[in-house]
Amino acid sequence: MTATISTVTEMRFADRVRLPLAFDPARLQADLARIEGDEWIAHFVSQNYEGDWSALPLRAHAGATHPVMMIYSPPDATEFVDTPFLARTPYFAEVIAAFGCPVTCVRLMRLTPGSRIKEHKDHDLAVEAGWARIHVPVTSNPGVEFFVNREPVTMLPGEAWYLRLSDPHSAANLGGEDRVHLVIDVQADDWLEGMLAGATEAAPEVARS
Repeated sequence: MTATISTVTEMRFADRVRLPLAFDPARLQADLARIEGDEWIAHFVSQNYEGDWSALPLRAHAGATHPVMMIYSPPDATEFVDTPFLARTPYFAEVIAAFGCPVTCVRLMRLTPGSRIKEHKDHDLAVEAGWARIHVPVTSNPGVEFFVNREPVTMLPGEAWYLRLSDPHSAANLGGEDRVHLVIDVQADDWLEGMLAGATEAAPEVARS
């Protein structure tokens, strides 16, 4: 049965929810190593950060050829395709396939040591508006900070988190190693809403192929 997609849900969820999914940090980091030497793309909203905040696209809207456009998800885009990076990272592809809702734009987001993302909001990035962004940490360190509504969120490699990023949020890497997240944009549907609703009731399980 195909899940129903609604543009706006009547349900209200917390501003951060750890999903009942977990992934293998070692396999995530092995895939990262396969492409880490490639040229990362600086985030195009330069006023939102200080230092080095960059991305590698794994899925992009169809027709995007310029690297900057490949890490951007236009609100009117309807077709998304895998990039050559995803073909080289089979476990990232498994992680993406674990989501039963429509997946749109996917990229790796890197925040280098000493860099910070200033507090800002991402318009409509909330399940209540029909869209959601999932963070799966690949690498992190104890000096990484992430705040939603000025309250800290601690995310560990292999976990999967929904964050309501239409609310104020910020981040900083005060440690000595890169922070890299697999960032998955999805359309909200009843599969995702069911995952969120049951997140506090189910123990995370390692997703395996």
